[in-house]
Amino acid sequence: MVRLYTDELNIGYGERLIVKNLSVSFPDQKITTIIGANGCGKSTLLKAATRIISHQSGSILLDGELISKENTKVLARKMAILPQSPESANGLTVGELVSYGRFPYQTGFGRLSKKDYEVIDWALEVTGTSEFKYRPVDALSGGQRQRVWIAMALAQETDIIFLDEPTTYLDMAHQLEVLELLQKLNLEQGRTIVMVLHDLNQAARFADYIIALKDGEVVKAGNCEEVISHGVLKQVFQIDAEIGRDPRTGKPMCCTYNLIKGD
Repeated sequence: MVRLYTDELNIGYGERLIVKNLSVSFPDQKITTIIGANGCGKSTLLKAATRIISHQSGSILLDGELISKENTKVLARKMAILPQSPESANGLTVGELVSYGRFPYQTGFGRLSKKDYEVIDWALEVTGTSEFKYRPVDALSGGQRQRVWIAMALAQETDIIFLDEPTTYLDMAHQLEVLELLQKLNLEQGRTIVMVLHDLNQAARFADYIIALKDGEVVKAGNCEEVISHGVLKQVFQIDAEIGRDPRTGKPMCCTYNLIKGD
């Protein structure tokens, strides 16, 4: 089942096209990972799909409707995004930050309702951040902060969550912690997760569906067996990769690689 897809999408800045004639689908209730070299259009695609930026032509459809014509609050109840570098939360407590996720549901003077407080507490509990509720966000570790930002996205109560490089600046343990949390949200709550990752082995391990981009175009889209291959990685990253098997998951993994140098 597919609720969200793009059709012949073109996105650019000025006269320079970053994403070109792109038609991709994001499977519902699955984890989709977008991979590709820096500047290939991964983050641009996420921003356009969540209407942070506009697109030049083509269309992005959710539940059969153009997102460009959707009411902002209605759209914010369907999808949430965690950007690559979330804005500073200096001076805010964890509970205050997570409460911002309730904005799409607020009316009048924007006061939080009993339901809002219940959802905030639920989001904190699910992400394992309840103990930090009254602590300043900027007093937390990188992994803790990232979980708090995810809690804010969860408080939005959306079916679809976009994350742009959610493991950036985190050490190996915290990267795994965040990815396992997202996997849990997908498996236990049926959340559709769409994220950009740089680590190919993390993409293979956690994604149900992978979209490989190069210069704003799809090179290959499919499951990890189809995308994490010598030929696809050669075309996307210009590397000569040795593909093996993850001894714990049995999924393909990039064991080592060399750069393919030009003439």
